[in-house]
Amino acid sequence: MTMRIGALRLAKNPARGSLQPILPRWPRNISNHARLQPHLISTSHNYRQSTTTAWRCLPKPASNPAKHQFLRPISTKPPPHRRGPAFRFFYRAFTYTGAFVLVVGGLIVGFFIYDASTYREDLSYTDIPVSTEALYPRKGGPKNLPIADTLVSDDDSPENSRTKNKPKLVILGSGWGSVALLKQLNPEDYHVTVVSPVNYFLFTPMLPSATVGTLELRSLVEPIRRIVQRVKGHFLRAEAVDVVLSERLLEVAQVDAAGEQNHFYLPYDKLVIGVGSTTNAHGVKGLENCHFLKTIEDAGKIRNKILQNLEDACLPSTSDDERRRLLSFVVSGGGPTGVEFAAELFDLLNEDLGRSFPKILRNEVSVHVIQSRGHILNTYDEALSKFAEERFAHDQVEVLTNARVKEVRPDKVLFTQKDGNGETVTKELPLGFCLWSTGVAQTDFCKRIAEKLEVQNNRHALETDTHLRLNGAPLGSVYAIGDCSTVQNNVADHLVTFLRTLAVEKGKDPEKMHITFAEWRKIAQRVKKRFPQASDHLRRLDKLFEQYDKDRSGTLDFGELRELLIQIDSKLTSLPATAQRAHQQGQYLGRKFSKLAQAAPGMAANEMDYGDLDDAVYKAFEYHHLGSLAYIGNSAVFDFAGLSFSGGLLAVYIWRSVYFAQSVSFRTRVLLAMDWSKRAMFGRDLMSY
Repeated sequence: MTMRIGALRLAKNPARGSLQPILPRWPRNISNHARLQPHLISTSHNYRQSTTTAWRCLPKPASNPAKHQFLRPISTKPPPHRRGPAFRFFYRAFTYTGAFVLVVGGLIVGFFIYDASTYREDLSYTDIPVSTEALYPRKGGPKNLPIADTLVSDDDSPENSRTKNKPKLVILGSGWGSVALLKQLNPEDYHVTVVSPVNYFLFTPMLPSATVGTLELRSLVEPIRRIVQRVKGHFLRAEAVDVVLSERLLEVAQVDAAGEQNHFYLPYDKLVIGVGSTTNAHGVKGLENCHFLKTIEDAGKIRNKILQNLEDACLPSTSDDERRRLLSFVVSGGGPTGVEFAAELFDLLNEDLGRSFPKILRNEVSVHVIQSRGHILNTYDEALSKFAEERFAHDQVEVLTNARVKEVRPDKVLFTQKDGNGETVTKELPLGFCLWSTGVAQTDFCKRIAEKLEVQNNRHALETDTHLRLNGAPLGSVYAIGDCSTVQNNVADHLVTFLRTLAVEKGKDPEKMHITFAEWRKIAQRVKKRFPQASDHLRRLDKLFEQYDKDRSGTLDFGELRELLIQIDSKLTSLPATAQRAHQQGQYLGRKFSKLAQAAPGMAANEMDYGDLDDAVYKAFEYHHLGSLAYIGNSAVFDFAGLSFSGGLLAVYIWRSVYFAQSVSFRTRVLLAMDWSKRAMFGRDLMSY
């Protein structure tokens, strides 16, 4: 039984036999005004239930009184009992753990399903057509060798068949420049053939880390055939021996199954030389007692030699003097390669040696860096060079500057160094291991090419023009990139030829011709277009004009202009022999070759098969220095566009991140991450094999 008095509701309690007030539970979204003026409150009581449901009516809106009123149920059930914080913590922990287990389990199951799908049991093969010319090539050329006009893989697929009659592009080498070129080319524009004595691409910046077990050797290489597949190309594991420029034939040598060398010719329409360089001996005796760091095989040999010295130093028959000799590591060359190797070697000796070897070895180990210049990392900012030297001094790595190696013997290194008085003194160091890292030199193949071309006067590299075309070769047929080449400037000679032509067109004597400031601006624009690397020296044209206008006539005569251009030419330095430079040159050639392929139909229709087609289709090569970085033992230094930065572990992680991003494939990135994690958890691998 219920009674209502206004907004108050009374209900009879059967247990007590009296009337008890029942107050409604108002929802939070109801205003106080609506609570004070309800229109209707009704209740229903059931003696068999302990709860009462109250219904209240929302107030009528004043603007629309014709609207029907809506009833909302209000529960009088007491709120549920809240669990304690410990119960909630464990409940959520078990929930998240279960979700994690389900996700990880699903990934594992999915991986096994994918792995099972990679196995192939189908033994059926289809017949592949092979051209008769590929099986029985014709002979010709100066040496009457087989000429590989067609390869056995030209008809492997419809894509390969479509490229069989395209212009033949032959790329020598599988380094940074060649890989960048392959990645930039448009597929099916050319019949691409890569010739290299190794069938992999090597990530050279991280090579010092592989010499001490920080990284595994396989983490730094990528099969070159996977990269060639992108452009439907072909790969020949062989070595270029010579080139016949007049007939566009490349002589290639290949070792057969019997161990004998077979020579054949490979025809080309465009030849890209990216064979790299060798180590510069600088006329020093005894380099057979040194190790080099150019290939993955070199890294493996260095790793085995270091571990062998450590093992020999532990033998009870080893004397103290012999132990000190075995543990004396000498690095000749204070460039990035030598410095990073010395840093990686110190990390191995400092972090892993004491765990597995007698502790006396750590006390007798010595690392020495011999540098011919006044500072190590002399191409970097001076502050970074000093920071690296201070870091090495803290790590007890001896840096010997202004020193030159005279001779390397099996048990010691002889070198000369200037003392405080400027006099040269001969010194020696005990030698257990020596790394030779002092510059680059030409390969035998590049030397043969340079001997054939009279215009090739550089003894260290092949000279190219600003379009990376080999000087002296037929125009647009041979290109050179990477360490084996250098871009020749000759700004003055080029502009003098241009001025003579301009004077003849105007009917004037070149020696008596005067250039106004407006004409000088046009000439400067021509210089920037032809030689992009000269742009930095041609920023203030007005100051240059005023500086070389010695007679203050407001014009430059032929002699004054020639002197100005020669001064600019002398300031243009050769490009650095780095992976960064080779990568940019490869990308440049890839873009230009794609442009040439797109323009080929139009040029063929207009019978334009002569002249400077490269210059007509694409701009000259311009190198952009993106910066330099080096690892110096749990620290790193950076030099980016004049901004220098150095630091500890944070800089090391940035250094790793940069090279991680530059890695050539997802596979190598995964392997790099795994190797760094393995070093952190288990230490470096101290096994030689």
